[in-house]
Amino acid sequence: MKSVWKNRKRLRAINTAALFLTPALLFYALFIVFPLLQSLVFGFFKVDILGGEATYHFVGLDNYRAVIDDTVFWQAAKNTLVWAITSPFLEIPVGLLLALYLQRGTRLTKFMRVLWFMPVLLPQIVVGIIWAWIYNSEWGALNQILKTIGLESWMRAWLGHPDTALPALIVVTTWTWIGFNMIILLAAVSSIPKDLLEAARLDGATRVQVLRRVIIPLIRPVIANLMILCFIGKMKVFDLIWATTQGGPMWSTETVATYTVKRAFYWNTFEKGYPSAMATTWFVIIMAISLLITRAMQKKDTLEY
Repeated sequence: MKSVWKNRKRLRAINTAALFLTPALLFYALFIVFPLLQSLVFGFFKVDILGGEATYHFVGLDNYRAVIDDTVFWQAAKNTLVWAITSPFLEIPVGLLLALYLQRGTRLTKFMRVLWFMPVLLPQIVVGIIWAWIYNSEWGALNQILKTIGLESWMRAWLGHPDTALPALIVVTTWTWIGFNMIILLAAVSSIPKDLLEAARLDGATRVQVLRRVIIPLIRPVIANLMILCFIGKMKVFDLIWATTQGGPMWSTETVATYTVKRAFYWNTFEKGYPSAMATTWFVIIMAISLLITRAMQKKDTLEY
């Protein structure tokens, strides 16, 4: 009787779990897995869409050869990689410093926590519009501030010049995601036993030494995960660029995501095979780089242990 009761209880638990998981799995399969598989297949075809009907012509690897020869694609890939590599080294250190400030506890701690986290809650389209106003070359807040403090020579068309457009947008994403990193790192720092920090201070360690020798080694796995998340997120950046520069000027802020959307929907080519090949190629590149970074970090932790 006990075994029958246990089996019924286990079966009931499985049915309950399936009831809750099935809608999410169906959504994931319909909107993630199916489009991904469709893109993989379309990469081997010339897909012409005219008159509301699609015609498929098998072209083998021709689309992928065209991707390799596409200079704009590789310029977009370069911009995306610069963005993805630079951002973690800006967002995470600043987020850690803010987390350490909040961990000390002051009268303004709650207010500053909400203030610094607020940009994370804003849609990227809204963030793009706000910063497009700030960067405006004629009446933007940044140029007006520079003019007020006597730095008129620093005034620029920040989003209108190839040399400043990409760094300006990197600053925007840094401002946006500092709060997210701050909250995660604050939780990690708060979990460190206070006895360890007090022991380090009693031994004469300065704040910098405590940070380098105690705090960072203990929260290194969290930092590593945040770096991977930041890297992958910037490899897919799209909406901020679309709201500000749409890839210009002169491809200087073009990313693979924006270029793929242009080739698929905005250039009136009515051909979906080549954009699918671009998306598949970039997916493979992201997966390969992410696996290499993850393995390198795991190997480093193993050696240190």
